[in-house]
Amino acid sequence: MSRTLLAEWIKLRSLRSTWYTLVCLLVVGLGITALSSNSAREAYADAGAAWDPTAHSLTAYIVAQLIIGVLGILVVTSEFATGLIRTTLTVTPRRHRVLAAKVVIAAAVAVVAGQVLMVAAFLIGQPLIDRQGVPNAGLGDSGVLRAVLAGGLYLTLIALLSVGLGTIMRATAGALATLVGIIFLVPALAGIFPSWMSGLFDFWPTLGGSAALATVPDPDFPHPWWNLAGLGLGVAGVLVAAFVVLRRRDV
Repeated sequence: MSRTLLAEWIKLRSLRSTWYTLVCLLVVGLGITALSSNSAREAYADAGAAWDPTAHSLTAYIVAQLIIGVLGILVVTSEFATGLIRTTLTVTPRRHRVLAAKVVIAAAVAVVAGQVLMVAAFLIGQPLIDRQGVPNAGLGDSGVLRAVLAGGLYLTLIALLSVGLGTIMRATAGALATLVGIIFLVPALAGIFPSWMSGLFDFWPTLGGSAALATVPDPDFPHPWWNLAGLGLGVAGVLVAAFVVLRRRDV
């Protein structure tokens, strides 16, 4: 397994797209942080007592989840696109070991990149909020560190979800379209779904799953860590399906 992990790490770091994606994650994420923090005065006036400076500075996750999702998809689909997957599975015929290594590498890269982004977004966003005379937060304040750490964990789960989607679909475009539907389209259309499906949205990525990034309680999601755990179970289900599909079908 250690050799398989090393091989997957070499393949991932040798791709230019990996580094382009990571740079894009930081540049776009922090750019959104700066823009949203500079509009904090208007947001504070609208929010009133529900103002959450921590969540406001972490809004970069909305776009960051898509970018880190692309990275998770490319961990798998780049090999299918080039045909290298045949060589990989010839050298390592135990397919579950190959996918397990990809999951581990993707999780390791995502948790580091995601956490760096969330910490940097908070540290950059709070001074910008303070400059506008709006209440801000510090890492030592109640619930703040938890929310920042939850942001990194949330982005890691999205990356793992993307690995599963990439394995099931074997195509970057198809996996990316599905990911966009999951994190953007379905939440936007949540109001049209039957009431008996409302519990599903308690752990949907951009709804209940992201509730842990806030410090002010949301009455719709009173237990954000349970929502995040539910998202984790959903991601685990997708990964199980990916393992089954990879083992049973031809490349």
